[in-house]
Amino acid sequence: MSETLDIHLLGKDYRVACAPAERDALAAAVAFLDDKLKSIGGKTPQASGGARSSSERIAVMAALNIAHELLTLKNATPDLFVGLENETIQRRMNSIESKLNQSLAIYQSPLP
Repeated sequence: MSETLDIHLLGKDYRVACAPAERDALAAAVAFLDDKLKSIGGKTPQASGGARSSSERIAVMAALNIAHELLTLKNATPDLFVGLENETIQRRMNSIESKLNQSLAIYQSPLP
């Protein structure tokens, strides 16, 4: 079941859907993105006529910077990400195995 979270970025309000368990992580992501947008917005030269750079340009530059940071981290520590992927796979395999064992137990139990 999803909830909504109201966020504010670059002077605009947005309402986004998120699972209750993901609310804190999404709020942290919003704070991280907001800091990145403000940082880039403050460094971007003003457009002609004295207006600040467009929100779109700032958002694209923030996305590019975040993607670069992620890829740099991923390339610097590939084993970390492989381990996370393997951990997820292992959890799923354990879950499937547990369900199979439960099904077999029901199938193998004598009828009353």
